[in-house]
Amino acid sequence: MITTTAFKILTHQQWADFERERVFRGAPIDIADGYIHLSTTEQLEGTLAKHFAGQTDLMLVEVDLIRLGDAIRWEEARGGEMFPHLYAELPIDVVVSLQRRD
Repeated sequence: MITTTAFKILTHQQWADFERERVFRGAPIDIADGYIHLSTTEQLEGTLAKHFAGQTDLMLVEVDLIRLGDAIRWEEARGGEMFPHLYAELPIDVVVSLQRRD
């Protein structure tokens, strides 16, 4: 099965900034690593548990990987899994759904 969407986990404030600016340039970890970290549906719970444990007021932003084109690279990360990494800014027009996670 081909994965056509992935998730970016944002704080409510990061989402508000993204909505206002219409582009997301990355969280501090993204900026430090040089790309925006994304997770597939299957990877989402593991990412939440590892990087966002105990945090509330999170936004799960689902994005269209097809529209991001060649800016997406699948690279080995946690546990040898292949994760989608975005080597560009994330434009708001590729957002396909949004869920609040409390």
